[in-house]
Amino acid sequence: MNRREFNKLVGMSSLALGAFPAFSVAGMQNGNCDTLPRVPLGFCDHSLRTMKPTVDQMIDYAIENRLDYLLLNSFRPLESREDQYLSRLKERADRHDIRIHVGAGSISENSARFSDRYGTAKELLREGIRVAAQLGSPIVVCRIGTIEDRYTDGGITAHMEAVIAVMRSLRAEALNAGVKFAFENHAGDLRTKEQLVVIEETGTDICGALLDFGNAIWAMEDPLHGFEVLGSHIMCTSVRDVMLWPTDEGAIFQWTAVGQGQMDYPCLIEAMTTSCPGAPLHIESISNSPRPVPYLTDEFWTGFPDLDAAEIVEFLRLVRNGHPLELLEPKEGEDKKSFDIKLQKQELKSSLDYLKKNCHVGLKLEKLNA
Repeated sequence: MNRREFNKLVGMSSLALGAFPAFSVAGMQNGNCDTLPRVPLGFCDHSLRTMKPTVDQMIDYAIENRLDYLLLNSFRPLESREDQYLSRLKERADRHDIRIHVGAGSISENSARFSDRYGTAKELLREGIRVAAQLGSPIVVCRIGTIEDRYTDGGITAHMEAVIAVMRSLRAEALNAGVKFAFENHAGDLRTKEQLVVIEETGTDICGALLDFGNAIWAMEDPLHGFEVLGSHIMCTSVRDVMLWPTDEGAIFQWTAVGQGQMDYPCLIEAMTTSCPGAPLHIESISNSPRPVPYLTDEFWTGFPDLDAAEIVEFLRLVRNGHPLELLEPKEGEDKKSFDIKLQKQELKSSLDYLKKNCHVGLKLEKLNA
């Protein structure tokens, strides 16, 4: 497929999506989760990134908090990739009815986020398939990189073509292992219509989606739109809350603990149970780190050459309705690392508690209330 045909396909996907009625975080309120199917609940190691937890420590946390899933953002939490170690982890997780999802990271070699620590993108993804199969993970999470990739030679299209080629090259190995690639919208690199093109061009027999609510905001999307676009292709999610507010150049957003921002989580959970029943919700809490979206500058739009203004209306409503958040700072004499660890623990626990109490999320909730 040449570049012109590829861009045409992205445009056709955009037109097709226009036929769907729009969901909206800003417009739908008071979702009722009481009568909906239960959503499995887990967390990503990046929520405790300053601690750099091992998988065993993550399992300990999941046992203590009666969670269903763990998401490894990369191979980093693994103390080894040897078969004996991976088998022990799987046995321990199975014993406590905990499932592990494996992440491999960036598979676009021209992205600044790609690491050659494990070899080429193909070698990295092949190792992801092997590790996932050993741990009983039905997916390997992978991605392009970051919003900066939209401004490199060839734009985001060049990266999309590269990752599609890598995943296609491992079709037989993925099918033989019973593992699918869960392609993620990461750090504003992809809007969900582009994510859908990656999935469909790779092949839905080996590729689905990880929908990250917070990263959708970075790409100027209402997260509910992601369910509308990706639907049953969503294999799992990565979530946090967000607050947005206007600036002279556009907007700033800051992620927060779930329940402390603008997202209507009861509504989002309802969308999950309708669009992708059984897909787990992983908390990836990140806060105290404001990021700009300078959509009023010409330079910013060079990274989104095919985006229509109508596609960011719901995002703009969120910007209009938000307010600035103050940065939290360590107390005088408090160590920055200790402060970050304490805050990350608080944010993760607060998010889990909110979802259990207000959205009835988690398969072990009955046991928690017993």
